[in-house]
Amino acid sequence: MKPLLINTFDVGGAANACIRLHKGLMNNNIDSKVLVKEASKNFEQVHQISITALQSSLRTKISKKSKNILGELNLYSEKPDPFISQRSFGLEMFSYPNSDYDLTASVLYKEATLVNLHWVARFLDYPSFFKKNTKPVVWTLHDQNPFSGGDHINEEFLGIDEKGLPIKRKLSKIERKVFKENLAIKKEALQPIDNLNLVVLSSWMQNEVNKSELFSNYNTTLIPNGLDSTIFKPSDKNFCRELLDIPLDKKVILFVSDLFSRQLKGFEFMKRAMLQIKNKDVLFLSVGGGFDEPLNNNNHKHIGFINDEKLMSVVYSAADAFVIPSLMDNLPNTVMESIMCGTPVIGFPVGGIKDMIKDNLNGHLTDEISVASLADGINDFLNKSDSFDTDAIRKDAVERYDLSIQVNAYINLYQSLIT
Repeated sequence: MKPLLINTFDVGGAANACIRLHKGLMNNNIDSKVLVKEASKNFEQVHQISITALQSSLRTKISKKSKNILGELNLYSEKPDPFISQRSFGLEMFSYPNSDYDLTASVLYKEATLVNLHWVARFLDYPSFFKKNTKPVVWTLHDQNPFSGGDHINEEFLGIDEKGLPIKRKLSKIERKVFKENLAIKKEALQPIDNLNLVVLSSWMQNEVNKSELFSNYNTTLIPNGLDSTIFKPSDKNFCRELLDIPLDKKVILFVSDLFSRQLKGFEFMKRAMLQIKNKDVLFLSVGGGFDEPLNNNNHKHIGFINDEKLMSVVYSAADAFVIPSLMDNLPNTVMESIMCGTPVIGFPVGGIKDMIKDNLNGHLTDEISVASLADGINDFLNKSDSFDTDAIRKDAVERYDLSIQVNAYINLYQSLIT
């Protein structure tokens, strides 16, 4: 069996999940390979696609290569897409269903026995791929873009009001028009396809697929992402705090984001909730990038971006609780990482987070999406923090999210498609 896993990048949440699966497959003697559009790291059997896979003439390929080189030298920049440039600030990524790449032209594709698409926006070309593909396809849905009109998450909210409540998003006429056009392209490309098998990470995504115009008729399997439980594991709290220069006598509330400016991640809700916590024995600890608004709080410490899993495991172990204020999420890696380390989680009742948090066992789901509800959730935790059992949280996480469970489920799915 030679599965080819395809992801646009080798960094990011979806890429991390894809490459963890890839490593797990290789550890089970599966001849797995990963194809990416852009490779920035040196992972084993992760390959960047060749320029020969571009769907264009030689002149166009040379032109594109030249533009890439000039772009790296800051001597050339693409004109911004007029639709994307007028979208509301703070919205998540938008992607069209077209791409310059023909994935079926890759040598790795030709050698594979089946294809497992992951996060493939701006890499997969719907019309050409599904027309030319001759292999069984598994599509792991990390977000909603594969079956949406272009949004990666169908964002219900955009912004926060003076009362600390989320503001409902309103679609513009041009958004509705572009969404409809993109759905038509995807629908036409998928119409004759019967060898597509979907993997969803959460029951929320399963429900979204069932409601979708494009994917509701395809076979769907629920396989949550997994983690290496030998990396993410509880460590001595005092040792971890000394390592990170964190006071031993504080209740540490952790929050993490790859980019704090992303509205979907709810940092504004977290920031306002912090101001409502009057307990002087609390230290808020933040990890991530794009933190350009230092908080004038003596009870806040920011330790920047961390790209090392073992060090992140130390951070989770140093915390008493992890807060995820996301307004929507599929199956966030950060929640999984936290509970693997035995650290309880506080979050809004949205998306796949509802699958992950079990009230009073491994954390707390708030009553609603609001600053007040988030602050109440943090205060409730502080009042009963001793009731959470690190070992019980860890045990439950391993039973549900150990990498071996995910890998075995994929192997079984792959085998069912090629026999």
